[in-house]
Amino acid sequence: MPVKWVLHWQPNQGSTVSSQILNEVTQCVESINGVKEGRWKATLNYYKPMLRDQANQSEFPRDFLGISLADQPNKYYFIIRSQRIVLEADSSIQLIMEKLQSYKSKVALYFDGFQYQLGDFRLRVGKVVPTHSENVRGIVMEVEYLPISSMEKAQKVMEEFLEIWNEALAKRSLPGKFVNIDLNFVEFGLGDNYTPQHTAVRYALVMAHMIATVQAVRG
Repeated sequence: MPVKWVLHWQPNQGSTVSSQILNEVTQCVESINGVKEGRWKATLNYYKPMLRDQANQSEFPRDFLGISLADQPNKYYFIIRSQRIVLEADSSIQLIMEKLQSYKSKVALYFDGFQYQLGDFRLRVGKVVPTHSENVRGIVMEVEYLPISSMEKAQKVMEEFLEIWNEALAKRSLPGKFVNIDLNFVEFGLGDNYTPQHTAVRYALVMAHMIATVQAVRG
């Protein structure tokens, strides 16, 4: 599977995320010859245990994340951050969980945007919105380098691409920037060869970081 980075928009102190910024970002992708391929969607859920007996509380993870990825429509991924665990399941697991009522989705976030082809790169850019809301909570960009599945080998090319991208974006004088978070995948038992599990872990930590950043800016 091609190596992928998941970047999030970090607003400047005192500024907020908006649809206008997303429009500027997508225009920037097209200005560097990104070819729009279609829509892109993904979902992320924060789950909490539905405990009938509080005495069992220690036996269950306090919370975990579930994510569906656009390029893996038949799979669903769980990330238990506290225990550094990532699991792949069939997408039908969501229906099973609803019937069992052992865990309930407390927060659902949707990623909605477009996919672009740019040479050997595939970009996905979209807004992050809560369920039943149009309020933009964040902007996320996936950068995928199609020829290589080794993270170590792709590192330099990805960094060079981001330099070019940031230069193009800087011309628009937007109140913020895209940030890439360095992750230690070994903690999750993942190696150098890129997999969908790597992407799931990226999303889990990016969302946690993004929410903290938005709260700090507002604070």
